[in-house]
Amino acid sequence: MARGPKYRISFRRRREGKTNYHRRLKLIISRRKRLVIRCSNKHTIVQVVDALVQGDKILAQSHSSQLEKQFTWVHNSGNMPSAYLTGYLCGLRAKKAKIQDIILDIGIIVHNDRIKAAFRGFIDAGNEVPHDNKWFPDKLEERLNGSHIETYAKLLKKKPAQYKKKFSKILLKKGDPLKIVSDFDKAKKNMEEKV
Repeated sequence: MARGPKYRISFRRRREGKTNYHRRLKLIISRRKRLVIRCSNKHTIVQVVDALVQGDKILAQSHSSQLEKQFTWVHNSGNMPSAYLTGYLCGLRAKKAKIQDIILDIGIIVHNDRIKAAFRGFIDAGNEVPHDNKWFPDKLEERLNGSHIETYAKLLKKKPAQYKKKFSKILLKKGDPLKIVSDFDKAKKNMEEKV
C-alpha cells in the first residue's frame, strides 16, 4: 500500500465498485428524476428516484418478485423477459403517477442486456426518457418475450433428464417453459388491467 502525504484513499463505495460519484453528482445536479435499474443474479429492481437533501425519495418502483405474486408469472425472475416486465410495470406506475423529466441511471455496470430490457419495458409503457435507439441491438428485440428460452426448451425436450434438470423450478410451479411467450403476453395484459 502506498504511503506518504500525497496518498489519498478513494471513497469506500467507489473502491467496492458500487458508486461512480462523478456520474452521480452530474445526475443529481441536473435536478431530474432518475430511473435506477439494478440487476442481481435472481432479481431486477427498477425505481424512479428523486434526489433530495434528506435522502433519495422513491416515486415509483417495481421488483421482479412482484411478477410472481401479483401477475401470475411462474418463470424465472432473473431472465430477460422478467426484466422487461419489471421495467414495464414500473413504467405503468410512473405514468399513472404522472412522473416526467426522467433520465437513466444504470450505475457502474453498462453492458448488461437485462438492464437494457428493463429500460425498454419502461419506455414501452409510454414514458419518455432521452436515449439513442442504437443502444438497443436487434437481437434484444427477439429476446424480450422469451422466444430464445422457448426454442432452447424445445431442443432440450428431446433429452428428458436435462430438460427436467434445467427447468426444474418452473416445472415445480406447474409452469411450462414451452409456453413462455404466451405467459409473457398474459402477464403484460394482466399488468395493463391492474395498474
